[in-house]
Amino acid sequence: MKARLGIAPIAWWNDDLAELSGDVTLEQCLSEARAAGFTGMETGRRFPMDPAVLGPILKAHGISVCGGWFSGLLLDGEIEAEKDRIAPQMALFKAMGAPCIVYGETAGTIQGDRSAPLATRRRLSEDEIKTYGRKMTAFGEWCAEQGMPISYHHHMAAPIESEEDVDLLMKHSGEGLPLLYDAGHMAFAGGDVLRVIDKHHARISHVHTKDVRQAVIDGIDRSRESFLDAVVKGAFTVPGDGSLDFDAILKRLADHGYEGWFVVEAEQDPVKAPPAEYAKIGHRALVAALAKAGYTIEGA
Repeated sequence: MKARLGIAPIAWWNDDLAELSGDVTLEQCLSEARAAGFTGMETGRRFPMDPAVLGPILKAHGISVCGGWFSGLLLDGEIEAEKDRIAPQMALFKAMGAPCIVYGETAGTIQGDRSAPLATRRRLSEDEIKTYGRKMTAFGEWCAEQGMPISYHHHMAAPIESEEDVDLLMKHSGEGLPLLYDAGHMAFAGGDVLRVIDKHHARISHVHTKDVRQAVIDGIDRSRESFLDAVVKGAFTVPGDGSLDFDAILKRLADHGYEGWFVVEAEQDPVKAPPAEYAKIGHRALVAALAKAGYTIEGA
């Protein structure tokens, strides 16, 4: 069983909330991530989109692109428009040899709106998910045909948030729509993190190892507080610093044959949680848990 370890730059700078962005350069971010032991990083807003510029920067730090967010609008939009929107990122990711683009649905999402309580997020009926699932499958198949697959990210405050939402999307979509499994988002949504793996392991193509502070989540007033409020309060953290049992989570993924990237993605206040320090905490915890689950880490 082979694993590769990556991290997201959201610990260094938050693309949705400027106050949670450290005053660091891309080079510093990459240097600290590599020093912590990571060999991959997902992209963020401080990444140049020109492969001729980005390539040498990554090579100098021994880092590869292991994914990156795309703000999809297919729920309310048309496939041809999405093809045009994703084309620049697809070209960059193909040039960089990335494994996938992380598709996050942002049509109607409130994940970046601090004034919108969690309870007000957009909810879809099964009929709506059935229609959406067909569109996402067609789009996912097209992306794979272009040589750059997507991986669908269920996300707090988004239309596909809960375990039930994921179940319905998987039911009404085909194998052409791979799933990104994020333990932290699923736990925050109240789902069973192991049961989701058992049900949908055949579709999981990418893994975010986000941990949660359950006490913080339990204290969130979802009728009044937003997703970003929860982030500011410290709902998320890295493996080894939170409430989730990553020994059990990674063992379950191994039992079902998952191989590929495990990416630490834990947005929090960089003043309270210094990114370089927390990157090392997350890396140590993942290395230990992966070893217990029988994985060999590539590039370590």
